Amino acid sequence: MKGSVINMRRSAACLGAALAAVTLTAGCGNNGVSTSSGGVVQLSMLTGFTGPDEPAYQALVAEFNKTHPDIHVTMTVEPWATVAQKLPASWATGAGPDLATPSSDPGSIFSYIKTNSVLPLDSAVGSADGKIDAGAFPSAVRDAFTVDGKLYAVPANMATLALYYNKDMFTAAGISNPPATQDDFVADAKKLTVSSGGTVSQYGLSLADNQTIQMWPILQWMNGGDIVDGHGCAVVNSAASVSALTKWSQLVIQNHISPIGQSGADADTLFASRKAAMEINGPWAAAGYKSAGINLGIAEVPVGPAGPITLASTVPLMIERNTPHAAQAEQFLAWYTGKTAQAQFSQSSGFPPARTDLGDAVAANPTVALFAKALPYAKLYLAGQPQATSIDTDVYIPMIQQIERGANVKSAADSAAQKINQLTGCKS
Repeated sequence: MKGSVINMRRSAACLGAALAAVTLTAGCGNNGVSTSSGGVVQLSMLTGFTGPDEPAYQALVAEFNKTHPDIHVTMTVEPWATVAQKLPASWATGAGPDLATPSSDPGSIFSYIKTNSVLPLDSAVGSADGKIDAGAFPSAVRDAFTVDGKLYAVPANMATLALYYNKDMFTAAGISNPPATQDDFVADAKKLTVSSGGTVSQYGLSLADNQTIQMWPILQWMNGGDIVDGHGCAVVNSAASVSALTKWSQLVIQNHISPIGQSGADADTLFASRKAAMEINGPWAAAGYKSAGINLGIAEVPVGPAGPITLASTVPLMIERNTPHAAQAEQFLAWYTGKTAQAQFSQSSGFPPARTDLGDAVAANPTVALFAKALPYAKLYLAGQPQATSIDTDVYIPMIQQIERGANVKSAADSAAQKINQLTGCKS
């Protein structure tokens, strides 16, 4: 569904270096990065953006290189799994890329901070030209990337999730508008599910539970539930959470509104192949669905009893602590998150800008405007949790997969809560 990972291939050869305008004896950098004799600093950047939005990132890098003749950034792209496999060791030993997006999970920053692998950005933060204007980032993102008072990452992108729907399927079912409330959402998912003789030919909703941007937490949030509270204690077994999980798991099991056990790619394929009427997804998916010939509608996520809510999604972009070119890497991040670059990226990618002060740029594109509209109430998944990755992969996803297959929701949620509290250290 989202992005990809960079597989960093580093040369074993020793590269020449130059500082300022003075020619020095060639020597090896600690991460294989070099400068030419003309003083052009070469920066390597590893990302996981293998999806249809990759050209927008590459165009942004190309624009930086064009406007900064003394710095050249090379962005390499690999699947996220490859990045997660190779980056920790390469950064821990100082042999990795100068810049990288370590994961599509914002919580991944904690493991790199723990190993002292990434550079704090505080000295580069400010509102002046050439500084990282962290005050312009959405507060949820800024808070997620700040640990012990230090900023460690900038947003490589910013997104919210919306409800994608097939207008033709809605028309055929006699539904004139996308669902605005949770009750409408449930009713439409049932009505849009078509089956005959026990075989489903059209699903009302395409839900994924693994290798995906998170969908199930939104269903809990709509009802006032959550996974972990601000103190690091599990609330996945709260009454509101259990009620929501029971409702939606029964809709999957009994009403067959969605297949069971889909990955993100499976969910996307189901919607793109006109076998599902709705899907919760981000801005990166719009172009692909339109090119697939879907008569596409995009609306805000329906509002539940807890009020408007959706998932905020961001990918952290960080600097290796031991890069010999920290100043140039910081300059790149300041430009990348600046007004001009973010307006350009938003227009080319369909993502909202990673800043809150670009209203005019957002208004120019109705699709971008819809995703940006949700920013004030969008919520990051497991934000600020050092154990976020383990909570997700070892506890939350297995719990969802169990209840989709008929496990008692309260028992599964109680078990998950116990495991979460063991991971977070919550004693309550």
